[in-house]
Order: sequence, then C-alpha cells, then structure tokens
Amino acid sequence: MYTASDLRKGLKVEIDGEPYIVTDFQFSKPGKGQALYRTRLKNMVTGNAFEKTFRSNDKFQKAPLEERTMQYLYSQGDEFHFMDNKSYEQLAITREQLGDSINFMIDNMDVDILLFKERPIGVTLPNFVNLKVVRADPWAKGDTSGTDTKPVTVETGYTLQVPPFVEEGDVLQIDTRTGEYITRVKD
Repeated sequence: MYTASDLRKGLKVEIDGEPYIVTDFQFSKPGKGQALYRTRLKNMVTGNAFEKTFRSNDKFQKAPLEERTMQYLYSQGDEFHFMDNKSYEQLAITREQLGDSINFMIDNMDVDILLFKERPIGVTLPNFVNLKVVRADPWAKGDTSGTDTKPVTVETGYTLQVPPFVEEGDVLQIDTRTGEYITRVKD
C-alpha cells in the first residue's frame, strides 16, 4: 500500500479498480494546511489522462500488473493472438490496445505482454526489429527530387523513409520506439 508521500513519476497505482500511472507530480505545502500532492494520472487501459490532488493521508493500492513474455502467433480481424512461452496459454489483444506496435510485429516474435488482473492491457516490443523490404521504388543517380531519402514498405505493411540505396529484399533494422530506419542488415 502506498501513501500520497510515495507518489512519484512512473509509479503505477490502482484507483477505483483501474490501473493508473503517475505521469507528472508536484508537492506543495501551503502555510498551515496539509501537504498537497498534485498529480497527472494516465489510465493504463483507456489512455485517458487527468489531474488529481491528494492529501498526505490518502492511500493507494499498488496496481497488480504482471509482464509475461509471449510469442505473437497471428492476427484475425482486429484481434492479435499471443501464446505464453511457459504455459502455452493463448490470449487475444485488440488492434486498439496495440496501437503502433502492430507495425513492427511479425509471426513468432517474442514480446512482453502487460497484464492487469490477468487482462492484457499492452505490449512492449524489443527496441529494435529486423524487417524485410517488400516494396521500394527504384532510385537512379541524379534524381532531382531534392531529398536524400525515399519511402519503402516492409513486410508488416509499415512505410518509412530510408536512404536511396535500400532495395526490395533488403532487411532493415528499425527502432520500434521511433519507427525510424537504423541500418541495413547484412546476411
């Protein structure tokens, strides 16, 4: 159990049965009154954020979160299916919960699934993934487009800007946090 004085940026707490993460925190002590803890909280399920002020005697439950390594199996409609690497239990996560992560997931890839009370609420990808280029427009020396990059599409359907020397069939290392090209991977 946490008290208001334990509140810090990044702390995960349960309020009214929902998991929240503290995204901003300020402490103030007005003259004679109780200390106040002004926070900005983000709901980890819905993504909604709001500000709330707590007094020093307010208490919170630690959010019962668990992270499990699971293997991405396949997608069906708007659901993406994963398998626990230890128990072989399967679960589905919606496209909305995954957000931009779907741009970097390929079959049989290991990811960390964040669970709240056995309910999946998010995914953590590795910082870098290697994806094969499936569509790249040719680039000829002397192109006068005025840019040093061109768009390519990788096997997940994600399109990104890369240097002009990248061709179809190349494997690229991509930063999943920014979605940017890092380097071309050699065999």
